[in-house]
Parts: sequence; structure tokens; C-alpha cells
Amino acid sequence: MRQLAAGLYKPLDKARLKNLKNLDPEIMGALAKYDPGNAHAIPWMWGTTGIGYNVDAIKKRMADAPVDSLRMIFDPAIVSKFADCGVMILDSATDIFPAALKYLGLDPDSRKAEDLAKAADVVKAVRPYIRKFHSSEYINALAGGDICLAFGYSGDIFQARDRAAKAKDKQTIAYAIPREGSLLWIDVAAIPKDAPNADNALRFLDFLLEPKVAAASSELTGYANANLPATALLPKEISGNPLIYPPADVRAKFYTITAGSAEQTRERTRLWTTVKTGR
Repeated sequence: MRQLAAGLYKPLDKARLKNLKNLDPEIMGALAKYDPGNAHAIPWMWGTTGIGYNVDAIKKRMADAPVDSLRMIFDPAIVSKFADCGVMILDSATDIFPAALKYLGLDPDSRKAEDLAKAADVVKAVRPYIRKFHSSEYINALAGGDICLAFGYSGDIFQARDRAAKAKDKQTIAYAIPREGSLLWIDVAAIPKDAPNADNALRFLDFLLEPKVAAASSELTGYANANLPATALLPKEISGNPLIYPPADVRAKFYTITAGSAEQTRERTRLWTTVKTGR
């Protein structure tokens, strides 16, 4: 949103995007929150943030663990049970603080200083049980059995699952969308304002919108795409997976976040630093 406000991207010549009609109106509506009128960007992949876990390791320590709840990450009485087998969460205030606010029953998109402080307090309470904050290492750590619990991106957890299934020392990895609601994130493609080959860039965007190309991208990444005709081209283990393409009642609980002011961003960064350092 800040990049759009700074005028970094060219408006799309939609008349030249013949495949624009393939895009999911629901995803386009969510994206319009950041890009009014969908004037500058097309959605590529989308997904959720949620809970990745080692099925056997979690069951061994807590047979009735609420694996589909944010309590797994933010309730000290629960997450402490898994400290010995390893817990990692995203090194991202814009992912973790909204989830903590959702856990508290507050607006996950709140930028009020008092709400951000409450979110920071939630994470600080579980800080002693978190082995590491990192936004990619948890993939291999889950797959290799080095940790048993992570809060991360859906496609990353699926990658960990697939790697674990092929490993010599197989681990059973699962993913859960929090029942309280999940952040809907959207990867987009846009054309920089000073692009030297803007015409070719537009052709490439239209290529990405081809159903076969979108389907191939989903097969490669494990993420959902926003291309409705592509769904029929996907293997059933992807198109029929409710964790990749969630049903309407789950999608109804998705939330998105918007950019705050420079002052709000500084405060969020400051609070995140205190969380990570424990100070």
C-alpha cells in the first residue's frame, strides 16, 4: 500500500489482459482493500497463516491438544508443553501481532497503540517457550523433526509435510487453519512505473493468468491461486484440500490488514524488538 501511495507502479491496461476475467471476485475484492479498483496488481498465489505441527510429537505430549486453535501458539499453559520438542514462529510483527489480537478477540487490523501493546504482551508471555523467530527455517526444521510446532504460512507447512514424507526418518506433519480466523495473504504481480519493457511485462502478466500456468504454479508451490478456471486443472489433492481451498464458512473468518502510519509502524517495530529480545 505504501508503494502504491509512492507511485511506484504503472496502472494496468486491463483491456490488454484478456485473461483478467479468470480471476476470483472474492480474492480481487480482498486485494482491492490495498489496491483500490484493482488498478495496479494482479493476484498470483494466496494462502493463510496457521499452525504446523508434528502429529506424533504433539500427541505424545498432549493427546487433546487444540491443534486448530491459536491457543496452541499463544496460551502459555499449552505451548509450554512443546518447548522441549521445539517451537518456532514467524519473525514478522505484521503476521504475529494480528494473530495475537485475534486470539484476544480484538480487531486483528487494529493499529491502536494500546492494542498493539496487548498483542506484544501475549507474545512475551510465550517467549520463553519459543526456540526461534524465523520466517523460513521452520520448513526444514519441521520436516527434519528438529521442531514439533510452528506458526507459519500454509504453503510452507505443506512443503515441510512433503519433505518429511520423503525423508529417511519420516515425520508426519499437518497444518491447521485456526478456528478463530486466519490472515489471508495475497502474493501479487505488478509493473514498476519505470519498467523499461512495460509492454512485455503486461504480456507476462497475461501469461500468468492463463489457467494452465496458474495451475502449474499451484502445483509447484502448494498454494492456492486466484484463477477460477485453473481449479478444474489441479489434482484433487490440491483443489479438494480444504486447507488450501477452504470452504466458505472458513473463508468467512479470514482477515486482512492494512498499512499504518509511519508512527504506527515505528511503534509496532519497537514492540516487536522488545518481544524478540525479551526486554
